[in-house]
Amino acid sequence: MQKSQTDPGISVFFPAFNDAGSIGALVEAALEILPALTNDYEVIVVNDGSTDGTADVLEWIARHNSHVRIINHERNLGYGAALQTGFRHAEKELVFYTDGDGQYDVRELPALRRLMTDGVDVVNGYKVKRSDASSRKVLGAIYNQTARLLFRLPIRDVDCDFRLLRRRRVQEIEIGSSTGAICVELVSKLHQAGCVFAEVPVTHYPRVHGTSQFFTFRRVWNTAVDFSLLWLRTIGTARFSKIRSDSTGEFLTVFAIFTC
Repeated sequence: MQKSQTDPGISVFFPAFNDAGSIGALVEAALEILPALTNDYEVIVVNDGSTDGTADVLEWIARHNSHVRIINHERNLGYGAALQTGFRHAEKELVFYTDGDGQYDVRELPALRRLMTDGVDVVNGYKVKRSDASSRKVLGAIYNQTARLLFRLPIRDVDCDFRLLRRRRVQEIEIGSSTGAICVELVSKLHQAGCVFAEVPVTHYPRVHGTSQFFTFRRVWNTAVDFSLLWLRTIGTARFSKIRSDSTGEFLTVFAIFTC
C-alpha cells in the first residue's frame, strides 16, 4: 500500500499495565509500519498505573521520538478506563488499538487498513487460534459466545482486542465501562449506531512477558457484574419494554372485541 497526502491519519494506542517487557517492542513496531500507511500518525501509550518498569521504558521512548505520547494514570483504573483514555486523546481520523502485552502483532495492522474502505466504520480482528492455557480458552469461548448471543454482536470474536475504527463514530457513542466488559459495550453500541463492520483473521501469540492481570477473582467478578449491568441498561430494558408494550396491545385488542 502506497501512502499519499490524502491517506487518513492514524492514531495507534496501547493500554499498558505492568508491560515493561513487551511495550517497547510494540511501540517500535508501530513506528516501523505507520510511515508506510500514512504521513499523519501518532502512537499513544496509556500507562494504567503500572508498578513495574513500564513508566521508565515509556519515558525513554517518548524522549527519543516526537510521534509518541504517554498518558499516565496515577493508579490502576482498569482496562476499560485505559481504553476510554486512549480514545479521548486520539487525534487522527482512524484509531487503532491493541493490548500492551504483546499477544498480537501490530505489524498486522495493514491487513485491517486494507479493509477500511469508504463504506466501513470498524475493522475487527479475530483470532485464528488462541495461544493461551486451556482454562483461558474455555472461559474465553464461553464469554465470547454469551456476549454474541445476548448482545447480538455482528462480529465473531469480541474478545479480540485488535481493532481499527473511525474516530468520529466512536465519538458518537457514550462508553462507561471501566472493566474488560468495555469491548462488548463498544462493539454493541457501535452496532446499534449503524456502524458497518469488517473482519480479518489475525495471529494470537503466547504471552512471553509478565502475567495476565485480568484473571483474578476481583477482576473477573467486576467484569461479570459490569457485563450484566450493561445488558440490563442497553438490551434488557428495551426487551422488557417491548414485552410490556406487546402485552398491552394484545389486552386492548381483546378488550375492544368483547366490548363491541
